[in-house]
Amino acid sequence: MSLLRIEKNNGIATVYLNRPDKRNAMSFALLKELVSTAKKIEKDRSIRCVILTGEAHVFSAGIDLSDLNNPKNTAFAAWELIKPGQSLFQKAFLIWQNLPIPVIAAIEGYCFGAGMQLALAADIRIATPNTQMSIMESRWGLVPDMGLTRSLKGLISVDLAKELTLTARIFDAEYAKNIGLVTHLDQDPLAKAHVIAQEMLQRSPDALMAAKRVLDAMEHQPEKALRLEKLWQLKLLLGKNSALARKKDKNPEVQFLPRQYK
Repeated sequence: MSLLRIEKNNGIATVYLNRPDKRNAMSFALLKELVSTAKKIEKDRSIRCVILTGEAHVFSAGIDLSDLNNPKNTAFAAWELIKPGQSLFQKAFLIWQNLPIPVIAAIEGYCFGAGMQLALAADIRIATPNTQMSIMESRWGLVPDMGLTRSLKGLISVDLAKELTLTARIFDAEYAKNIGLVTHLDQDPLAKAHVIAQEMLQRSPDALMAAKRVLDAMEHQPEKALRLEKLWQLKLLLGKNSALARKKDKNPEVQFLPRQYK
């Protein structure tokens, strides 16, 4: 059985974490599949928005401790942590943040540890009010090492990030919304995610990508943000979808071309 289930419909790819018997816990194999799936989605320009969610009304209960505690995985994990560049544990999550298309997380049930770090890698997070969430790694004697220092930056203050990380406290999504970790609360996060995705599909896929790149730079590369505004605007003006967007504003039947830029 595939550890991820993908549904494609009219430009939207819905990616389900597919380990319902394990509350969609993140095994090492699932981490690898997250990377390979994101790479396939990036190459498929018919996909214009991604929704990340979990089977059985659970997002993810976190890292699979049986994998983590298996001595057979010790050497693999050690190499991932000492090798140059991003580890598998970072790449499996940050690759979604770096996709050239919007990524929405639809969250229910549990969103713990690795699950939280995947949700934070999305551009938008929607959760049921009673979803249970936690930056849980310190409970297992670990530190968050799946790109949290990038994906959490700018969402909440550093002191609050420290408090939640150091205590591994479990909190509900209503609290998460109040502090800025969750974008929207909804009793049906997946349906809400599709509504937002449909709105995005009315816009140029190149404009969506450029806006995501510029806003990410605003947070993570502020010294480059103004230059990127100019660069992307020039690319969009020279592209075909910008002209189509202006035509579509008067005629909704106009269709965009596939994304031109990477």
